[in-house]
Amino acid sequence: MKWVTWENIGVDRMGCIWLIRRWIDPNAEFLFVPVDGISLPKGAKPFDIPDTRYSHHGNHCTFHTLLKEYNVQDPILSPIASIIDEADLVQEINIEPIAPGLDAVCRGIRRISADDYEALERGILLYEALYTELSAGSG
Repeated sequence: MKWVTWENIGVDRMGCIWLIRRWIDPNAEFLFVPVDGISLPKGAKPFDIPDTRYSHHGNHCTFHTLLKEYNVQDPILSPIASIIDEADLVQEINIEPIAPGLDAVCRGIRRISADDYEALERGILLYEALYTELSAGSG
């Protein structure tokens, strides 16, 4: 399946790409379009684009929406969703101490990558490392 999102991916879109590839659609292909109102490619599932099914809803970002919509059940993904929510959205309180760092690293990945395709591969590695660290617990 082809998935489409805006170019210049950041913390939520990188997380979504990792989630889609790891739990939803291992053969997913990703397309990136400019934010300037270009029409979306036909046949591609849009994500993290306002007013689409797989986007921000309520006080949660797209990662959380994909978890819910695809009923992905893994106890480590809920804390990751909370971290991404806090990193991507303006919060009244800060609960997840890792959130600002994750956001900064994702922005840095985007800046050092030649394009979104390179950034998505680096982002997948980052989120795989985060998942592994959270899975290991605090030991």
